[in-house]
Amino acid sequence: MLITFSCSACANITMFEDTALKLLGLMGKSNKIPGAILAIDIPAALTQLETSIAGDKQQSITEATSVTNNDEPPIALANQAFPMIQLLKAAIIEECDVIWSASSKLDTGF
Repeated sequence: MLITFSCSACANITMFEDTALKLLGLMGKSNKIPGAILAIDIPAALTQLETSIAGDKQQSITEATSVTNNDEPPIALANQAFPMIQLLKAAIIEECDVIWSASSKLDTGF
């Protein structure tokens, strides 16, 4: 399933459910779909997400040394979270809520 995050400050972000739930958990939010973060709570959620990602970077460096030429390296959590971090930063600037819901298709904006 796909999860789409949106706020009035920037374009929607759509990601796979497992990644979305992982990021929500790192922000201390429930895995309920649909859901929302109120504008007043976004700075704390962003701080928590960035702190969790910083801790994961150390683990990723250790795991990268065990990858052989035949293995595909996993996508770093920091790379997976980058769009979400940008959305949260935009929401802080515009002081708007962030909502998410299940999506059956990619939101291409057309």
